[in-house]
Amino acid sequence: MGRRTKKNPEVTLGRRQRRRKEQRRKNVREIISTILYLAILCAAVYFILHYVGQRTVVRGDSMDTTLSDGQNLIMDKLSYHFRDPERYDIVIFPGPEEYGEHPYYIKRVIGLPGETVQIKKGKVYIDGKKLKSDIYGITKYIDEPGIAEEPLELGKDEYFCLGDNRPVSYDSRYEEVGPVHRSEIIGKVWIRIWPLTKFGKVS
Repeated sequence: MGRRTKKNPEVTLGRRQRRRKEQRRKNVREIISTILYLAILCAAVYFILHYVGQRTVVRGDSMDTTLSDGQNLIMDKLSYHFRDPERYDIVIFPGPEEYGEHPYYIKRVIGLPGETVQIKKGKVYIDGKKLKSDIYGITKYIDEPGIAEEPLELGKDEYFCLGDNRPVSYDSRYEEVGPVHRSEIIGKVWIRIWPLTKFGKVS
């Protein structure tokens, strides 16, 4: 039979202490790694919500049938940091203060900075020419021209915005809303996320 080696208690204790120290260091590394991961995740979420996209909900019928009451959207807040709004973009901007119940409006850009907008005989005219591709409204005829009954010249940073459902839309035709300044436009409608049957990019 082989000779059994007697274990040194001090050596065994030292090994156990080293293992415990290594485990503690491993636990600390895991905790630090988790904290860093959560911090990066929170920073990414904050960046996305404040500079890239933000969820918003449609209230009212002013954009029917393109957008309906209760639909959930993702707003693109990043694009307009690199380019200006274009005709037919669906944009979001603050409404008049007295209508704080619905603080943000969702409308479609029709007139661009420097253009002259007029609504006559139920049609939109840009710089004296009928807007031929103005096909988004529920009705092709506009009953209420509002402040655009006479030629309305837009400033260098102003946009004339209309709802697609023009008979019920409260938009740039009304003096309380008026042309929308570039600095007031928060972003553009990007994706519809609810209901799921209509999920997808909003054109």
